Amino acid sequence: MDSLVSTQWLADQLGASDLVVLDASMHLPDSPRNSAAEFAEGHIPGARFLDLVSFVDAASDVPKAFPTPHQFAVRMGQMGVAPDSRVVLYDDSQIRTSARAWYIFRLYGFRNVAILDGGLAKWTTEGRALDTGAASCSQTQFPHSPQSGTVRAKAEMLANCGSAAEQVVDARDAARFAGEEGSGSEGHVPGARNVPFPKLFASDGTYHSAEAIGAVFSAAGIDLTKPVVTSCNSGMTACVLAFGLHRAGAREVAVYNGSWMEWGADPDTPKEKGAGH
Repeated sequence: MDSLVSTQWLADQLGASDLVVLDASMHLPDSPRNSAAEFAEGHIPGARFLDLVSFVDAASDVPKAFPTPHQFAVRMGQMGVAPDSRVVLYDDSQIRTSARAWYIFRLYGFRNVAILDGGLAKWTTEGRALDTGAASCSQTQFPHSPQSGTVRAKAEMLANCGSAAEQVVDARDAARFAGEEGSGSEGHVPGARNVPFPKLFASDGTYHSAEAIGAVFSAAGIDLTKPVVTSCNSGMTACVLAFGLHRAGAREVAVYNGSWMEWGADPDTPKEKGAGH
């Protein structure tokens, strides 16, 4: 299964015994939208609600930290996911949160996972069927998996400011990245490049081709053959960039777990303003 699947592919596969479809929608904290209520109002037939907003390590000092291996295993069991399942993730979110879920799966070694290209919006625009109400599934006993993906901590990001061993790319909009007056931001991690995450999408909400995405990163000064760390405000859209880098063929990609919520809140971390390099 490819890491990005079309609505037609999913429509043809619905009902397969090994297929698990998960709604990974999550909205910005200041949004009036409620992803759980929206799921009940209409979701892809057979889908289950991942509840991404609670899929974090609340005990961590890092804001919105990735879930622990134990939390991942428990949630997979609750969702009825088995190690040999094929998982398709979708969302109906402005910040493309299925990419965050995809990165969590990959973080714990689950490779047979894909994002639905265009998400729920494309599915409904095409007039495809929806289910309503709550979803139920048979729970599984999902084994604990050690972390196999890559997450960067603040100490590692600080060290990288001196060594520049890894390229840093920030998914926030240009104003916040630059620290412009009124943006609510003091800038960015020194040396970072800026690729606002919407640049990875076509007007219909689908991802651009792998070649076009690669060109976007190259234009921002990112070398896909060298290690890259993605960042954003809270660690959500950093995962959109991580998915885009994956599609473009990059092999050494990490996400800065705390992102700007952690970096910007620490008065001792260095900040850089302006459009970057």
